[in-house]
Amino acid sequence: MRLHSLQVTAFGPFAGTESVDFDALGADGLFLLHGPTGAGKTTVLDAVAFALFGALPGARSDPDGRRLLSDHAAPGTGPRVVLELTVGGSRLRLERSPEHQRPRLRGSGTTKAQASASLTWLDEPQAAPCTRIDEVAREVERLLGMSADQFFQVVLLPQGAFATFLRANTAERATLLEKLFDTARFADAEQWLVERRRRSASAVEEATHELQVALARLATAAGVEPAPDDTEEWVRSLRVAAAAADASARLELTRARVGEKQRRQAVEDTRARAALVLRRDEATSRLAEIASGASALAQDRAALDAGARAQHVAVAEREAASARLRAQRSEHEVTALTELLAADPDGAAALARTASRAEAALFDVARDEPAALFALPDLSSECDRWRREVGRLGELVTVSEEAAKNQARVCELAERVDILDRGLADVSEQRRALPLEQEVAEADLRAARRAADSLVGLVDAAAQAGGRVTAAAEVPEREAAHTCSVRAHAAAVSVQLDTRQHCLDLREQRLQGMAAELAGQLTEGAACTVCGAVEHPALAQQSAFAVSGDDEATARAAEQAAVARVAAAATTVAAAAAAVELARVRSAGLTPTAAREAHERARAAQVRAQSLADTLGAAEERCATVTAVLGGLAQQELVLGQNRASAQAQRATLTEALAHAQQRTDAARGADDTVLDRLQRLDALVATGAKLVAAATAARGERQDVAERERCAVALATEQGFANVAAALAAVLPEEQRAARAARVEQVDRDEAHARAVLDEREVHALGALDARAVRDALAAAVHAQEFAGQQLGQAHAAAATAAARHEQVSVLGGAVAEQLLRLRPALELAARLTALADVVAGRGQNARKVSLHSYVLAARLEEVAAAASLRLRRMSAGRYEFVHTDAAGPRGTRGGLGLDVLDDHTGAQRSTKTLSGGESFMASLSLALGLADVVAEEAGGVQLDTLFIDEGFGSLDSTSLEEVMAVLDELRAGGRVVGIVSHVDELRHRIPSQLQVVATRTGSCLTRG
Repeated sequence: MRLHSLQVTAFGPFAGTESVDFDALGADGLFLLHGPTGAGKTTVLDAVAFALFGALPGARSDPDGRRLLSDHAAPGTGPRVVLELTVGGSRLRLERSPEHQRPRLRGSGTTKAQASASLTWLDEPQAAPCTRIDEVAREVERLLGMSADQFFQVVLLPQGAFATFLRANTAERATLLEKLFDTARFADAEQWLVERRRRSASAVEEATHELQVALARLATAAGVEPAPDDTEEWVRSLRVAAAAADASARLELTRARVGEKQRRQAVEDTRARAALVLRRDEATSRLAEIASGASALAQDRAALDAGARAQHVAVAEREAASARLRAQRSEHEVTALTELLAADPDGAAALARTASRAEAALFDVARDEPAALFALPDLSSECDRWRREVGRLGELVTVSEEAAKNQARVCELAERVDILDRGLADVSEQRRALPLEQEVAEADLRAARRAADSLVGLVDAAAQAGGRVTAAAEVPEREAAHTCSVRAHAAAVSVQLDTRQHCLDLREQRLQGMAAELAGQLTEGAACTVCGAVEHPALAQQSAFAVSGDDEATARAAEQAAVARVAAAATTVAAAAAAVELARVRSAGLTPTAAREAHERARAAQVRAQSLADTLGAAEERCATVTAVLGGLAQQELVLGQNRASAQAQRATLTEALAHAQQRTDAARGADDTVLDRLQRLDALVATGAKLVAAATAARGERQDVAERERCAVALATEQGFANVAAALAAVLPEEQRAARAARVEQVDRDEAHARAVLDEREVHALGALDARAVRDALAAAVHAQEFAGQQLGQAHAAAATAAARHEQVSVLGGAVAEQLLRLRPALELAARLTALADVVAGRGQNARKVSLHSYVLAARLEEVAAAASLRLRRMSAGRYEFVHTDAAGPRGTRGGLGLDVLDDHTGAQRSTKTLSGGESFMASLSLALGLADVVAEEAGGVQLDTLFIDEGFGSLDSTSLEEVMAVLDELRAGGRVVGIVSHVDELRHRIPSQLQVVATRTGSCLTRG
């Protein structure tokens, strides 16, 4: 993988668009990215990481990417990263934009802009680009052959993070190795074995439990104690015993059934004889009762016969009474209708005209009828005259009703004319007032539009003024922090100078006493390492103030620690100075008081503009409303005038027609209030007169019917043998008495016939003089014997059912136990094998090293990494150090396999990496990171990683160590790689000619070639 170019816009501290040409920058194979602390050096690496994976490495990771938008960017400018690179033989361009907040296109506030990504194949123009974020991520991982975690560990060696692997314990190192190397299949194998062992143990436990349950159920079914050790023989014996018991119970059941059947037949025969004796005795008793009540029965028969004959006379008398009631009702109706007709003047006049025929209205004694009933037929002519007048008045009623409607319509039209006159006056008044209101609404609309147009600028100005208030308040604090950091740096420099001088003094003293130190190393008969002589006549003696190598090493370590503290203090001073400068830039040089006043003025202007802008919609609506109202009022005035003229014309026409109709109706209504009243009254007289004529005719016919029915009733009574109608009615029996007497007679007849039929039966004759008591005693004895036999049969049934059920259960459950035994044996064998294998793979049991398969694979990868890293560590440390992998157990019995120590060539001792000094730790971490890069690249299929970045850490090296490290980096670029170093160490600026400088300004950082 080789990077070609990078372009960032509004990303991190970069407010505008900045470009990096990696081809030109890395032409020599090595370039330096430098600048003051906080300027944005690491952001360049973040941009590369974000372009590739949409995420940032290490602690700077922002899962949502929401803080990547530059605070210095112009409003509306979105963050964007464009990276061109070659990987896998293909050149491609990656473009990404994180999720961020942008100003709304309309109104105030912000809205969320979604994240986007695209991948374009530059050497394959015909290939469609990828535009989905998930598709781009999958394609990048496929081309690189590694995940984001692997890439950040082997390509972007992050600031302060690539030493994590060196200092990690076994568990942390395992976690990191799992991210870098694909060992999931081995972990899956371990987990698979654990799961298989668990399932096998569960199967054994389940089979054992099922066997125990089956044995318990079998013992319960057989009614014995739980099984002994020999389970199979025990089950066989239970089956044999259950079969024998079942056969014996079935034989006893057969015997009980035969005995119970015999006893049941004896009971049925005895019960039949008892029933015949009972029937014979009951029939004899009933015949005696009938003979004793013969006289009462004869009286009932005679009364029923007389009542039947009198019933016909009673029916005729009831019909005569009904006819008399109908005649009385008709006579009452004639009287009522006559009174009703006389209550009307015209009806009274008509009755008076017929009075000549009714003067002799006396009752005819012979006929017993009112004579006035035969003087009414002349009333028909009066009814005909009334009908003719009703027909004439019907036409005038329509005229009268129409006149009433016209009168109401005239009133309505008058009211409508008044309403229209008032409406015209209101419309005219409104039209005179609206032009002034329209001018005011248009002026308000113009003011609201001007405020809305200026609102965006005022919001930005208020926000900037608020930022200046915060920055102005921070300036004194940051200036005080800068002063403190300068003092601390001066103190650190003073201490470093003292320790350096002390180290030089000790080195000088050691050189002066070097002869005595060499003399102390001589042995008798051995050659001198300086002159080669074997005799040593005058050995130099150690002075009281001699300095040893350990003393010098201690002083040198103290000096290096002081140098590190000076570098850290210098970094702090630079950071504090940059913070002061940044605060001053953001505050625009204003004091806190002036900044607050400016912010209040900007905020007040924003509030005023916002208040006016909020009325824009209402002002637009008001203008549109006033314009619409003016047009509507003009149309309304025209319509009102037309409606008024039409109403006045209709009113005049209806008034003239109303006067003509009034003349006709006044002549026709007579003494009545209206024509309709007269018509209804005459119509009622016609109906009453017709009813009176019909009622009189009906009354005459009904009186004649009464006389005829009375004569018929008298003749029928004589015919049935009664003296008169009253005697016949006295012989009629009430329905309850007749039904009771008839039921008694009928019941006696039926009982007598039934009793004689029973005594005539052949079986009854055969009984002879058999006593009922003897029969009852025999029946009781037979029933008792049957009950005893039934109890024996029930017991036999229960015993047989129990034996059969037990036999069936023992057979079924015995077979289930046999099946469980067959299933349990192979399950036990498989569980034992899986347990032993899982223990070995997990580092237990027969595993002598006590290392799991997963840890063993990671240890093998760690050995490869240690071997690759040792090559560079020996070069950087001048052959002193190399890595050693150890599989020793950890502290307090924790598992080992992933230990990493260093072998010190000066002492030959193997010791922990935590004992290395700061510079040595950096060299060891860098060597280990480069070794990881080589092994991971090989693991990824031999992907060539042509570009490598190292972020900081060089400040902890002395000049000699720096030379060794730079020599190793030169070897990397000699192999065709491009190495980018991110550092603020001044010495590197003199050693590396190709440089990219990050310059921090008040408006954001920028990139320049240096």
